[in-house]
Parts: sequence; structure tokens; C-alpha cells
Amino acid sequence: MSKAPAPEAPTELPPVKRRNAELVLIIFAIAITMAGIAIAGLNISGEIPSAMWTVGLTFAAMAAAAHVAMRFVAPYADPLILPCTLFLNGIGVAMIWRVSAGEAENAESAGAGSQLMWTAIGLAVCFLIIIFLKDPRVLQRYTYISGLVAIFLLALPIIPGLGQEVYGARLWINIPGLGTMQPSEFAKIALVIFLASYLMNKRQVLQIVGKPIKVGRFTLIELPRARDLAPILVGWVLAIGILVLLRDLGTSLLLFGTFLAMLYVATQRSSWVTIGLAMFAVGAFTAYLLFWHVKARVNIWFNAFDQEVYYAVGGSQQLVEGLVGMAYGGLFGTGLGAGELYSTFAADSDLILATLGEELGLTGLLAVLMVLGLLVERGMRVALAVTGSFNKLLASGVAFLLAYQVFIVLGGLTRVIPLTGSTTPFMAAGGSALVASWIMMGILLRISDNARRPAPQAIQDEGATQVIRR
Repeated sequence: MSKAPAPEAPTELPPVKRRNAELVLIIFAIAITMAGIAIAGLNISGEIPSAMWTVGLTFAAMAAAAHVAMRFVAPYADPLILPCTLFLNGIGVAMIWRVSAGEAENAESAGAGSQLMWTAIGLAVCFLIIIFLKDPRVLQRYTYISGLVAIFLLALPIIPGLGQEVYGARLWINIPGLGTMQPSEFAKIALVIFLASYLMNKRQVLQIVGKPIKVGRFTLIELPRARDLAPILVGWVLAIGILVLLRDLGTSLLLFGTFLAMLYVATQRSSWVTIGLAMFAVGAFTAYLLFWHVKARVNIWFNAFDQEVYYAVGGSQQLVEGLVGMAYGGLFGTGLGAGELYSTFAADSDLILATLGEELGLTGLLAVLMVLGLLVERGMRVALAVTGSFNKLLASGVAFLLAYQVFIVLGGLTRVIPLTGSTTPFMAAGGSALVASWIMMGILLRISDNARRPAPQAIQDEGATQVIRR
């Protein structure tokens, strides 16, 4: 009788968890946060503020709790995602404290308690998603429900009596007893879920080529079939509607840019991107001709240094002060707590990158942008590692959201595009944006843990190997 073949040894070991590496990076993020508050306090009042211990240790406790929870609920998740988000969140807390301390002219009485409260809420929601959303693919069952939720959230500020117009834009709603909320921050997550599910189902149809446009023997662009243009038309109408009704160029750019990026990932056809960009340019130019608020925003963009524009109500003063502050910071900055931009309107929210650029210089600003870029890269790596079209599209959609949001904020501050008032992920003051950012991280961490987690058989083989070695 022939002997049964011996079981083959696994060709590769199961992926390591790397939670210890995560812990080291989180400790570094905590140290940076506490050091930032201490240095800012020394420059403001000449002594180390008590906030270094109250704010710093509170943030440290939340970061430590998040790390411990990761060891139990998502031990195989990417080890860089949580440290990067905590680093950005901590820098944001330190800068918000610095701005409030400068405004109060009393470093001891200033704080970032509200931002810490929203950080705790964001972390709690993030881990609830990790715990209860075992497989994100269940979200694809709610394709049109998530789309309707996104439209409903975007439309809430338009409702009379509920929506509030602040500085020319209708982005906020007033919730009695809770204050204001920006529903568009949560609408973009629902829209990404809708797009991931819809594009997964319609991907093969959208890949079909219609009529190519040629010049001689060369093909310039391959147009899709006319019957397949409905998705991009709906996305275009939604984006232009946001621009006109909500008067929010930032959200309009963000959602339509993410839509085009996910459409390209799903179909691998650049013609969709070309058509989408052309349609958005035509729609935005038409809105510029027809609506005064769009024309005013473009006028501020082109003529920011004109005296009439600078001193006008809602003019370019905020933008110009941000540009001058970043220029004054130079390569290494004035030092935390030694800048002047803290007194500018929205220095801790819309202009937080400019405030940071003044006090930490180009070097510090690039360091923060590198961490933001690393976070986007890890999101795209998760999309590459995971199996299943829906999870790939969902992870890449979240990564694109983060990337476009940073581009829109920094592009507005440097006059590459009009200033939109968008918020920097994890850093800007405000609860809606911070909680929404942590929700996106919860989705990424869950997908990452599922993608990196070894198969049950591999875990058994690893355990048997350890027993034999003992």
C-alpha cells in the first residue's frame, strides 16, 4: 500500500500583528502632543502650563485605551493607521489649545476640552464599527438606502428653520440641546458606500466602449455609450446642486472628485474622468455667470490683494493673513506660541494648517502633510490587499476622500483653488468633521484586519509549530 503523502508545510507564515510597533508610534504621538502644549505655553506665558498634564494626559489615556482595544478587536489591522490618526488628532488638540490660549491671554485658563470630548466620541464610534461591522460587505445590501441617506443629509441645511447660513454657506443644522452639526460630513461616507456598491454591480456595463473619437489614426478618447451616462449625470447634478443651493464649493469638489476617482478604479477607463472634469468645468462656469455667491468666491481667489476685496464684508482678509503668516514662518517657523496668526478668524479650523505653517514653518507643515499622505497610502494599500470588489472600492473611496479633502484645504490656503472653508482631517476644531473622520478610520481598520487576518488553518499550524518548539 502506498503511504499517504505527508501534509505540506505552509509556504509562508501568517502575517504578524505588529501591535508593539503600533504602541511605540502611539507613545511618540502622545509625546509630541504634550511637548507641543508645553512649548506653546512657555512662549505664551514663560512657564509650562498645567494643560500639558490635564489635556495631554487625557489624550494619552484615550490613545492608550484605543491601543489596548486594538489588541482585542482588530489585532491584525494595519499598525500605522491608528498611530497616524492619533498623531494628527494630537497635533490638532495642541494647536487648538495654543489658539485659545493666545486669545485668552492666559495659558492656564485655556484648553481644548471640546476637541477632547469629540475625540472620545469619535474613538468610541470607530471601535463600535470595528466590533459590530464584522464584514463590511453587508453594506452593499443597502445600495440605494445609503444613496438616499446621503441626499437626505445634504438637503437638511436647506430646510427652513433647521438649516443655518453662516458666512454665506448653508452647511449647518441646529439641533436643540446639542448645538450645530454639519451633516455633509456624514453624507460623504454614505455616498462612498453607495458608490462602492453601485459601481461593483454596474462595473461591467460601464466598461463597455461606445464611439471612439479619432484624429487620423490616433484615438483621442473612447466615449462610453449614451445609455451608460446616467451615473455621471446624477453625480454632476448633485455636485452642481450643492454648489448652488448650499453655496459650498468645497463639498461639491470633494464629492464629485471622489465620485470620478471611484469610477476610474471600478472601470479603469480614463474617458469617464475626462468627461466628468469637462462637465464639472462647464457647470461651475455656468454657476459663476448666474449666481453672485460663486462670482464673489472667484473674485476673492483672483483679486485677494486688492484693497476693495480685502476690506469687503466676507472678503479676502482671512486668506491674505493666512498667506502672510505662512510666509512669515519661513523654513522653521516662529515656534509654537510665538506666532501672530492665532488672532485671525477660524485660525483653529479653516486656517489650522496656515497657523501650523507659521509656527512650525515649512518643515513642520511638510511633516504633517507627510503623515496625512502616509495615511492615504495605507488606505490604498488596504484596498490593494483586500479581496472582493466592494471592499476594494470602499477602502479606496475612503482614501480618496482624505486625499481630496487635504488638497482642497491646502489648495485654498495657497490660492491654487478658491478658499472653500473645508476642514483638515483630524486636526481642525469641530465635532462633525472629527467624528466623521474617525468613522472612516473604523471602516479602514475593519477592512485591514479582515484582509491581514490569517486563515483558520494557518492559525492552527502556527499554534502546532509553537507547541513542537516548546
